[in-house]
Amino acid sequence: MTDTAKSIADYLLQIKAIKLQPSNPFTWASGWKSPIYCDNRKTLSFPEVRSAIRDAFVKKIKELYPGAELIAGVATGAIAHGVLVAEAMDLPFIYVRSGAKEHGLGNRIEGFFEKNQKVVVIEDLISTGGSSLMAVDALRDAGCNVMGMLAIFTYGFKKAEDNFRANKCNLYTLSNYEILVDQAKETGYITDSDIDTLTRWRLDPSVWGK
Repeated sequence: MTDTAKSIADYLLQIKAIKLQPSNPFTWASGWKSPIYCDNRKTLSFPEVRSAIRDAFVKKIKELYPGAELIAGVATGAIAHGVLVAEAMDLPFIYVRSGAKEHGLGNRIEGFFEKNQKVVVIEDLISTGGSSLMAVDALRDAGCNVMGMLAIFTYGFKKAEDNFRANKCNLYTLSNYEILVDQAKETGYITDSDIDTLTRWRLDPSVWGK
């Protein structure tokens, strides 16, 4: 467990960007029942937290992708975080819509970029990875050289790992599900029985709670 991953997990719990409710599950947009809900947009309301996330992203990009020429945010949750990173690194910024704009220029990618530019993609949350990788595909189709993706948090689903591997896209996250659960237990946020529920849920989230 790295200090950064633990620190980010602690921040997410403190500001309730991530809520754990094993006894009162949430319903995701997909229809899945879940004992956890993640809303990383909330991090933007806390200067200390958003700065810590920005700095962690910048440090990792410099370490993994020192040749990065462009930062791309995935709409809408990662636009603000992407801008913060681009500003700190003095790099240009673009963002990728979930679909082409239905009026005006009909853009899928907003902002100025050039073909073959080396791009690092910023995302706020990874679940199955489907929508995140659609953004990667859009950038590649436009001629960008996608170096990899960095996200704040991942649930660590095997499906996501398989999707990123199949797409040949490197993924790094600041924190993850295991570290979050460990931190929640350490701080007394959840009980041992809650941990059992959280563990069973992630094994097969599509059928859990039905």
